[in-house]
Amino acid sequence: MKACGVIVEYNPFHNGHRFHLQQSKAQSGSDCLIAVMSGPFLQRGEPAIIDKWHRAKAALSAEADLVLELPYIYAVENSDYFSQGAVQILSEMGVEAICFGSESGRISLFIDAHEHLKNHEVLFNETLRKHLSEGLSFPEASRLGYDAIQLPADSIDLTQPNNILGYSYVKQILSYDDFIEPMTIKRTNSHYHDKTISGNIASATSIRKELLNDCRFTDKAENSMPEVTKEQLKEYRQKTDIWHEWELYFQLLQYKILTTPASELRKIHGVDEGLEHRLKRTIKLAECFDEFMAELKTKRYTWTRLQRTLVHILIGTEKEEARALLRSDRPPYVRILGMNEKGRSYLKSQKKQMKVPLLTQPQQLDHPMLDLEERASAAYYSVLDARTRVDMMKREFQAPIRI
Repeated sequence: MKACGVIVEYNPFHNGHRFHLQQSKAQSGSDCLIAVMSGPFLQRGEPAIIDKWHRAKAALSAEADLVLELPYIYAVENSDYFSQGAVQILSEMGVEAICFGSESGRISLFIDAHEHLKNHEVLFNETLRKHLSEGLSFPEASRLGYDAIQLPADSIDLTQPNNILGYSYVKQILSYDDFIEPMTIKRTNSHYHDKTISGNIASATSIRKELLNDCRFTDKAENSMPEVTKEQLKEYRQKTDIWHEWELYFQLLQYKILTTPASELRKIHGVDEGLEHRLKRTIKLAECFDEFMAELKTKRYTWTRLQRTLVHILIGTEKEEARALLRSDRPPYVRILGMNEKGRSYLKSQKKQMKVPLLTQPQQLDHPMLDLEERASAAYYSVLDARTRVDMMKREFQAPIRI
């Protein structure tokens, strides 16, 4: 059975995601579609609007056959580590292709860019370090690095978010498992950061904005999602009475920053160059999360980088802990969130060939990465009422979804 992998967040699963899965299956000629999906917190350093179980069920009820969890330590990271964790997990699962969406839509451009960068790696790294030392953000310093090595005129635009992630996927695939074929499809209609819904294929950003602003389903939002996503969103809302967003965590974040000594904050993953002092100074006067972020952000620290750091503060992810987990040359396990019959059949054929444990429940293995997962889940569900919070935490230790 041939498998194709996709790397996703599904925040929430929408019509564009369904199109991506359909095209991935057609382009790769695969029998089984395997999605590696982020858990409670996402790559941009924000909580998922609903939990991973409801997002996984929406994907399985559409086109995915197997949903695996991208561990927290990879999920809330820059594009290199995010793609490293996901590609390694899909490699363990024996996929023959990984297909991603991009603004470019041409895989040859990603491969050519990777070869060009490899040939000019020294100049790129020198330029990157120079501009970082001048106080520029990593994305801006990277852009100047690409300018310095003079990527071909018809190369991919590495200022576009999906192209950046796609380039990281290709780089990881070519360096980690050259038996996997990288593939890409062009994003249709909406852009990654579009904030308004203009058709039946919209960005997840615009859908979340519509849901969070109205706290209900508008016609625009409903038309941009499959029926199963609407069902899962409504079920989660009925169960919890919330959509998860940063504002709900602000009081807890404020408490943690103000009551943690600066010397301890300095140990948190992402708190560098005296940021602990700026955190303490700015959060004292902020009345809400957006106000805090507006004061905290600088030319060096992007909104996304700061949000990732704030997630690590909520969870207490320390630098040494993160470094130890991120330098592993393969994932310590693969955890299943859900499957259908086709996914289950693929697992039976692949399981004996895997070099790492395949988990259906976290208690099957004692590992620091799973301890971190439990802390991430506890932080994510902390904004729910007591009874619901207990129920949701119990779900973390139960069997995967089967449909």
